[in-house]
This record gives sequence, C-alpha cells and structure tokens, in this order.
Amino acid sequence: MYVGGGIALLVIGGILAFGVSDRFDGLDLTVIGYVLMAGGVLAIVLSLVMNKQRTNTSHTEVVERRNTGGNVPPPSI
Repeated sequence: MYVGGGIALLVIGGILAFGVSDRFDGLDLTVIGYVLMAGGVLAIVLSLVMNKQRTNTSHTEVVERRNTGGNVPPPSI
C-alpha cells in the first residue's frame, strides 16, 4: 500500500468518522472511521520509511585486473 492508498483510507475514515452520524445494529461508523484513519496514517508512515530505506542503498563495483606479463608493478603498502 503506497501513499495514495493511505490518503484514501484517511479520506474514507474521515467521512465515516465526522460525516456520518448513523448507527446500525451493533456497528458504530465513527469507530470504523477512526480505525480507517489510523490505518491510513500507518500506511503513509510505513511507505515513507520503506521508500527512504530503498533510496539509502550503497553499491560497490568490483574490478579485476590481470597482468599478462611485462613490467609487474611492486606491491604497494
């Protein structure tokens, strides 16, 4: 779930929590809205953290060199 999904959860949760005041049999839409908003915040934070970790990688390049004879340089210390 990316940032867009988290924003969608926030919007749907806000509509349910603050815009709908009906209560069905055993189903409180305000609580469901708060749960969806918490899930949206969590999804946004997790996606930003995962994106930061992905861009914070380091790459190393290994180069092999072979001397085929001739002048061999002295080993450097």
